[in-house]
Amino acid sequence: MSASTDTKKYWLDSSENVTKLYRGLWVVCLMLVGIDLFLHRHEDFEFATLFGFHAAYGFFACVALVLAAKQLRKLIMRPEDYYDRDSDER
Repeated sequence: MSASTDTKKYWLDSSENVTKLYRGLWVVCLMLVGIDLFLHRHEDFEFATLFGFHAAYGFFACVALVLAAKQLRKLIMRPEDYYDRDSDER
């Protein structure tokens, strides 16, 4: 079966399902941050007891990882035909 005749429809092909998934993720994230209002933690550092600290820390750590990966890609990226070339040309 070629790709042009493939008519199988996946659940994320529908924009309504993508919107539902996106909104569902927002709801779960807000619920997890809301739990922070009622949760008592025994932290070693005072700043870790601030409301939403762990959520903000996780978000900014994830953003930092993505930005670091983009810079690392520039350093270690190979040309598109790197493996198609002879070993003498590398």
